[in-house]
Amino acid sequence: MNDSPGSSAGLAPEVLAAFETHRRELCAYAYRMLGSSFEAEDAVQETLTRAWKSYDSFEGRASLRSWLYKITTNVCLDMLDGPQRRARPMDLSGPSRPDSPLPAPQPDYVWIEPIPNALAFGADPADHASAKDTLRLAFVAACQHLPATQRAILIMREVLRFSANETAEALTMSPASVNSALQRARATMSKVQPAATDTFDESDEDQRRLVDNFVKAFESYDMDTLTTLLKADVALSMPPIELWISGPENVAAFMLGHGSACRDSRLVRLEGANGLPAFGHYKPGDEPGVWVPWSITVLELDGDTIAGLNFFLDTEKLFPLFCLAPELRESI
Repeated sequence: MNDSPGSSAGLAPEVLAAFETHRRELCAYAYRMLGSSFEAEDAVQETLTRAWKSYDSFEGRASLRSWLYKITTNVCLDMLDGPQRRARPMDLSGPSRPDSPLPAPQPDYVWIEPIPNALAFGADPADHASAKDTLRLAFVAACQHLPATQRAILIMREVLRFSANETAEALTMSPASVNSALQRARATMSKVQPAATDTFDESDEDQRRLVDNFVKAFESYDMDTLTTLLKADVALSMPPIELWISGPENVAAFMLGHGSACRDSRLVRLEGANGLPAFGHYKPGDEPGVWVPWSITVLELDGDTIAGLNFFLDTEKLFPLFCLAPELRESI
């Protein structure tokens, strides 16, 4: 059967358009649940396909938005049917020495992935502001510690502000069971979620200057300047490699050792990832004047310092997701 919306049940264009208005918020919800932008897109596509096919059974007792969230929740719970949870390198082991041998990459399903702002945020700046704290890498990683149903309840109640009754309806539970599960989820999150210090305000002139100074220091590979921008417990990570480095001096030593191939890199500024400053990072290629993909680089800020340097190395998947060119060439 053809699953395209135009062929399913002959739905009116305005119904399909109404579905589409919810795509980004559904994608953001699925991303918080799954920790993967690719799986989130798949989940939303499956949600809309199911909605197209079953719209005749939608009786309007709940809002269209609530109905779509119910379908999305069921899709995500189906996808989470297993023990594997995504994580960040910092969740799996202690920090490594900068000269430690690089371990072999782990499979992509091990890691929290970044999500482009454009996939998760709607056009309304107010929605952007309220959503971005719960799209932070640290928050999404903390959610992965929750059983799937608790995860859905926490996000629906505390992020999306659904009522206990609405959440119970979506999960086919009683409101009392929802409230009990929410208390357990809050208790877990209080233990595993770090303080929400990694905030980025695009209108903050000092933070914009901090990001600009990072770009200048990194592209010139000026480690003396770069270390002055880093928080004392800064963490550098490079999924899918499990190793991570802590502290400005160790970051500099790593950059000048294992990371020395990044000297003379170019950073292409993105609209953002997870509500944070992000770049397409190209390193010098074998051919002079050509730079090749190295990472999606996401910065976590704590006030006027950089608290996290996240280099996501799966460029084959991530560069197309962020609409980045497969190479940079020096203009002649």
